[in-house]
Amino acid sequence: MPSAALNDLVTATEIVEVASSCVEAGIASLKASGGPDASQVLAYDLAHIASAVATARAMLDYGNKGDIESKITCAFVADVVHDLVSKLIGREQIWGVDPSVLAKGHDFVTKYRDPDFLASLADHPGPRHLDSEFEMVQDAFRAYANNVLTQHAEHVHRNNDDVPEQIISGLAEMGAFGLSIPVEYGGYSEGGDGEYLGNVIATEELSRGSLGIGGSLITRPEILARALMKGGTEEQKHFWLSKLATAEVLAAVAVTEPDYGSDVANIKVTATPAKNSKGEDGYVINGVKTWCTFGARADVLMLLARTEADRSLGHRGLSLFIVPKPRGDGHGFEFKQDDGGKMEGRAIDTIGYRGMHSYEVAFDAWWVAAENLIGGPDGIGKGFYLQMAGFENGRLQTAARAVGVMQAAYESALDYSQNRNVFGRNVFDYQLTKAKLGRMAVIIQACRQFSYAVATLMAKGEGTLEASMIKAYSCKAAEWVTREAMQIHGGYGYAEEYPVSRLFVDARVLSIFEGADETLCLKVISRQLVS
Repeated sequence: MPSAALNDLVTATEIVEVASSCVEAGIASLKASGGPDASQVLAYDLAHIASAVATARAMLDYGNKGDIESKITCAFVADVVHDLVSKLIGREQIWGVDPSVLAKGHDFVTKYRDPDFLASLADHPGPRHLDSEFEMVQDAFRAYANNVLTQHAEHVHRNNDDVPEQIISGLAEMGAFGLSIPVEYGGYSEGGDGEYLGNVIATEELSRGSLGIGGSLITRPEILARALMKGGTEEQKHFWLSKLATAEVLAAVAVTEPDYGSDVANIKVTATPAKNSKGEDGYVINGVKTWCTFGARADVLMLLARTEADRSLGHRGLSLFIVPKPRGDGHGFEFKQDDGGKMEGRAIDTIGYRGMHSYEVAFDAWWVAAENLIGGPDGIGKGFYLQMAGFENGRLQTAARAVGVMQAAYESALDYSQNRNVFGRNVFDYQLTKAKLGRMAVIIQACRQFSYAVATLMAKGEGTLEASMIKAYSCKAAEWVTREAMQIHGGYGYAEEYPVSRLFVDARVLSIFEGADETLCLKVISRQLVS
């Protein structure tokens, strides 16, 4: 006999379509109002609810795979409708939506937002339904996270320390730095549907162990690798990609500038043609970059610079360079070249996401060989497009990082609640605790399943909008999940004795990096929706 939830999947599908119609009405209203720049609040809310609805749609297939899967799916669809209604109330005219269209889903939402129903899911997060080869990837990286990362994560966070070298070498031995690099260039990717999915799975498991010294560490080389694969010369690909895959060379990204965060087209750092004292052709770099994560320890920087003096060219005047540098450690560095060039890095202390450190890096006539211009002479003016290719998978990976952090927070809260006694009962035995844990399990599984679906799309050369959507939704969700996990710990959640406080501050960065949430919603998601 099919469960009630399995039968209700038909209703869930209908409700997702109704929610989609509300999104379509909002898009039409946004167009009529002048677009995202003219109606920013509508555009922002629309981007987020469109992302939630897309996540719900991706869950429908998952719901058909079994009883617990159908319950989780129905619970998530009900949660999305509640979110949609909360955005519509008082703004129906702005959205151009008649709220009565959602009335038919009222009984469904009542049933699947029932506190006792959510509580029943508290310790039933649902299976992932991975093929055997991807279960092996999951098991390998989960074991590494459990056995290695978690042994160092708290110490690195509390002491604002550096990533231990043994973690870098350990991940290199596992091939973690070459997951996206083709085998013909010394990496471990054979392309196909599995390339992006394997990366998502590995990133989630490493982030579950630590965001700062695990999940985010393996994204550094991938950004440069994808830029090289997009526009590098064959010589550059053969020289650099194998070194990135084995961690012989570690990379950092120097794109953002103090006055220009997401407004990359207006950056000021310049690269001017110049010969060195040996008469070799190259460029001198001048200016300041900021939020250069892993900048000290890295062997090279992927640096975006202005090679055309005419600033009216915008992004067409930018080029991308591989800038070699000595390795550094600690919280600042200063390097000098024989010809007088200087590179100086100042660490930016942060409340979380520690281990790799972020730096403001100043360049004063720092010389780089002409052969390090990605794409060679043909790469002049193409830097913006190449760095965008580098970040192609960044939003999906950030979603996977969010899922890993949420999973760790959920597991921590579940374990604590089942072992902590308050007023004569386990914390887990209270309805409020169970309802919170149930909603956590539902949201985490939804984000995970959508990230799998987006990975499949991206392997086909699609899914750009969906990658932005899963990033927007999961990163906001991570803030709620980690907050409630911390709250379930009570006073101990605020103490450094338990890792949940680290997860809470780490989660906060997810909606900021790889495209700030507001920029992502206003400049990317909502614009693509109205176009």
